[in-house]
Amino acid sequence: MNIRAILLGLAFALMWSSAFTSARVIVAHAPPLASLSLRFFLSGVLGVAIALMLGQTFRLTRGQWRATIIFGICQNALYLGLNFVAMQWVEASLASIIASTMPLMVAFAGWALFRDRLPWIGVAGLVLGVVGVTLVMGARLEAGVDRAGLLLCILGAAALTVATLSVRGASAGGNVMMVVGLQMFVGAGCLAVASALTETIAVDWTWQLVVAFAYTTLVPGLAATWVWFTLVGEIGAVKAATFHFLNPFFGVAIAAALLGEKLGALDVVGVVVIAAGILMVQLSKQKAAVG
Repeated sequence: MNIRAILLGLAFALMWSSAFTSARVIVAHAPPLASLSLRFFLSGVLGVAIALMLGQTFRLTRGQWRATIIFGICQNALYLGLNFVAMQWVEASLASIIASTMPLMVAFAGWALFRDRLPWIGVAGLVLGVVGVTLVMGARLEAGVDRAGLLLCILGAAALTVATLSVRGASAGGNVMMVVGLQMFVGAGCLAVASALTETIAVDWTWQLVVAFAYTTLVPGLAATWVWFTLVGEIGAVKAATFHFLNPFFGVAIAAALLGEKLGALDVVGVVVIAAGILMVQLSKQKAAVG
């Protein structure tokens, strides 16, 4: 892994983790699904425009079209939609911790459903991940976390797992920015329908909302997705996913710094344990791939 890949990975983890804090600000002032749909629409317009300026076309491979649709539905509509709704009641730090367990869910699904080999270090990582999640969940449940919001976050992480598995064929064949833009439109369409059926549009226009919306649209929405596809194309999904072990740290740190969310001792220990578990699982996958 060269310096460029490391910098891309760090940038992705930081941008991805910051989305929970900006989302928490948005849902405090506007309907979550409508806001997210508009964000995806604007990101899609920008993404496709940039792709066309780069000389990219709408001619995607079959694998890219499949990944675009699945990624758009599972990550944008389901994962982010569920998280935006949940963050009306759940803190950004907790949402980021749950979402960061996605690599553990991917590894477990591969082992349980597809009989993928998992070296002992990977098994130990899964166990550590479960221990870390148990610590965090126990502390938050005792503190009175909203159980419905918690369930939505868990379902969102499951959808993100499916989305991640679909990305593998998206980078091959070029047109990466076009793929990014088009999958934004898929998410925007799904969420627009959901918003029309369930929400009343009422917006509290504040500077915090404008800044958070602009940031979410341009950075986690567009830039982070492009960085992820680019990183996967350069070093592969297995190595790229290693950077997810940084997400629990970045997620809780940004929420604490910008939103003033408080963390208990068990939260801190749980984050460290989860991060260690994610790293062990990803390293075991790299060893398996090399072997």
